Amino acid sequence: MSEPIIICGDGRISRTGLEDRSRRAAGLLAAAGIGAGSSVAVLLPNSIAFIEAMLGAQHIGAYAVPINWHFAPAEIVYILDDCGARVLVTEQDLLDPLRGLLPADMVVFVVDRAGSETARAWDAALAASEPVVSLPAPPVDSMIYTSGTTGRPKGVRRASAKGEQQARLAAMRERLYGLRAGMRGLLAAPLYHSAPNFFSLAAVRSNGLLVLESRFDAERTLQLVEEHRITHMFVVPTMFVRLLALPEAVRRKYDLSSLENVLHAGAPCAPDVKARMIDWWGPVIFEYYGSTEAGPLTFCGSDDWLAHRGTVGRPIEGVRLSIRGAAGKPCGAGEAGEICIDETFQPSFTYHKDAEKRRALEVDGVLGTGDVGYFDADGFLHICDRLSDMVISGGVNIYPAEIEAALITLPGVADCAVIGVPNAEFGESVAAFIQPAHGGAAPSAEDIRHALKGRIADYKIPRAFHFRAELPRDDSGKIFKRRLREELAREAAASAL
Repeated sequence: MSEPIIICGDGRISRTGLEDRSRRAAGLLAAAGIGAGSSVAVLLPNSIAFIEAMLGAQHIGAYAVPINWHFAPAEIVYILDDCGARVLVTEQDLLDPLRGLLPADMVVFVVDRAGSETARAWDAALAASEPVVSLPAPPVDSMIYTSGTTGRPKGVRRASAKGEQQARLAAMRERLYGLRAGMRGLLAAPLYHSAPNFFSLAAVRSNGLLVLESRFDAERTLQLVEEHRITHMFVVPTMFVRLLALPEAVRRKYDLSSLENVLHAGAPCAPDVKARMIDWWGPVIFEYYGSTEAGPLTFCGSDDWLAHRGTVGRPIEGVRLSIRGAAGKPCGAGEAGEICIDETFQPSFTYHKDAEKRRALEVDGVLGTGDVGYFDADGFLHICDRLSDMVISGGVNIYPAEIEAALITLPGVADCAVIGVPNAEFGESVAAFIQPAHGGAAPSAEDIRHALKGRIADYKIPRAFHFRAELPRDDSGKIFKRRLREELAREAAASAL
């Protein structure tokens, strides 16, 4: 076998093999009635078959629709119905809970079994399929469904870029992701999120290597960087926290000198955590701020971050952002408000089957992001928090992300989340959820309060601490705060009985 282009666990595939199988996948999907603009649902953990299905769909101009395989059956069925998928590629264990819930005419492929009356085996179907020999259709991004932390997931459907817009988009992505021919990528973030999804496809199209992991393990990550001379990675900040939690001897054991570009996004990164990572890995850590809907908006390298600690960078070329307060009034330097998109060259998007919700984001041609931030005097953007997460206590705005950034660096804290809870006197008060680190003594509420003294203002120190063995965090690093609020509301209602 020639040098692999993808390695995933024990599986390997060469460039020639991937090209053949993705063209056969395109033929297989076309024979199932899939065409330009159609949806192909992919319900899989990170795998080579996941990449094959996406490439096959894109070749004929169809939208690959990756679905979070951790979702409950009702959530999966909702997305399948919403996106209008006629084909589903999955595993048998993920298909079994959906028995009786899928449309009778849905074509289902399973990648890990020989097939059955209700599903065809992916490998056998590819072997029997005629490969498509035509040139690929104009590229469309995967249709990613938002995480649904505040309600039903929404499918972000983006138009394909054309002409000059396509060239500008390619140049922007090349810069942000550090793309180059022969890059050797490592990815453990899930392919059902937008940035990892794009990173995976960019890596396999670079004529290099993609090492694809189904889950993140801190020490294994270091082993893989050394073994495969990894040059590029996409990570989320929780991975940095777990890497830094490794014993010093383990951290210094591996040769990481091949790393050129380690890009992170998806969730806020605590400044102390990022500073320690730059000190360890060097100035190879890059960051962008954006969203599934808007795409990348800002970009920041290590040197700029060190000079403007906590920043997410300046707007990328072709993007114009503004900070707006009440009634849309522009804010000055250092003044926090909603981050708004005034101008972008990204292809337009809509929410699938919900154009009204898309229009609601835009007022007078300006698109609100729902994030709170400010520009410093040098034009670097700093994120405070989500508008929906901001706590107003006694008329004062409190940003949970600032408190979380202090908490996550404390000994004995593996994970944390800060929310606002109703308070008769102040309107809201601050509550913290703490996931203690495994091993060693768990910190007490009093220990944490004492450690926070002097690090954040007294009025920001949580009044209540709730300790949990696990917190509901998705693979992009975002806490499901809605679930925590609902949990406390249920407890309050029960205690009132």
